[in-house]
Amino acid sequence: MNLKQIAGEKAVEYMKDGMVVGLGTGSTVFYAIKKISEGVKNGLDIIGIPTSVETEKLAKQIGIQLSTLEEHPVIDVTIDGADEIDKKLNLIKGMGGALLREKIVASASKKEIIIADDSKLVDMLGTKSPLPVEIARFGWSYAAKKISELGCNVGLRKKNGEVFITDNGNYILDCKFHQIDKPKEMEQKINLIPGVLENGLFIGLADVAVVAGEDGVRIIEG
Repeated sequence: MNLKQIAGEKAVEYMKDGMVVGLGTGSTVFYAIKKISEGVKNGLDIIGIPTSVETEKLAKQIGIQLSTLEEHPVIDVTIDGADEIDKKLNLIKGMGGALLREKIVASASKKEIIIADDSKLVDMLGTKSPLPVEIARFGWSYAAKKISELGCNVGLRKKNGEVFITDNGNYILDCKFHQIDKPKEMEQKINLIPGVLENGLFIGLADVAVVAGEDGVRIIEG
């Protein structure tokens, strides 16, 4: 069992009968969703709110009942991954391409549980992962220029040689900072730029991190 699987399966212990559960996106969350499906087969009664088309397809395939935020505007608990986690449980997310939906679901959740291996832990955000920013396709180069003026190198995300398109029909800019000293201020500055829809700084949204390492699982609470 790898570290991602250990963290993902441990987080499922927070699930209870009757809960509305936010289902994140990414390789670590895959293990949590598969573990949830085992519970469902054994009688666990939950409703899932997926954060991406990829997650929706997986959850349907393995028998998890799904709904929408319109039907269930308050989510009991969300399980999601992260690309970086600092000591205050602030995050960089979005390398999986679903940051806009993930942030909406996180904001609607009573409890946000982040699962990761210990390689995602950082002293300061921006030191390992680029910061993904979801932007409108129209005028994207203007948004890229304005973001670069905040002190980062900006690249338009591509996949298999083609420009990457999100589930919402938008582009993603990957913005490489040396480090992000004031993440809350940076989140606000980026989101004020015309054309920016959302960025991958998740500030004050995570409640618990389940982090797996060679020495076992750590539970970090905010």
